[in-house]
Amino acid sequence: MILSTTESIPNREINEVLGIARGSTVRTRNVARDIVAQIKNIIGGEIEEYTKLQAYAREQALERMIIDANKLNADAILNIRFTTSVITQGASEILAYGTAVSLK
Repeated sequence: MILSTTESIPNREINEVLGIARGSTVRTRNVARDIVAQIKNIIGGEIEEYTKLQAYAREQALERMIIDANKLNADAILNIRFTTSVITQGASEILAYGTAVSLK
């Protein structure tokens, strides 16, 4: 699967636009991470536990988007974007989406 944040792939021609491919995950914080985050909030610095949680969530959403594109028999996903929304306090959704296409 070719993944791209651009509208096209150099030296490749789009045969057909198959639709939107999407993948998402909803993640919550946990008590242990919150305690470490509160300490970091006092002393300053990056909250690595949350950084790792967000990175894992993005990868999972991306994998799910690829699975969705495979169901459409896509060769590539173009214009890939990520968005985040708060579901409830302490829980957020990461959504990955893009245009599934077949290539010549």
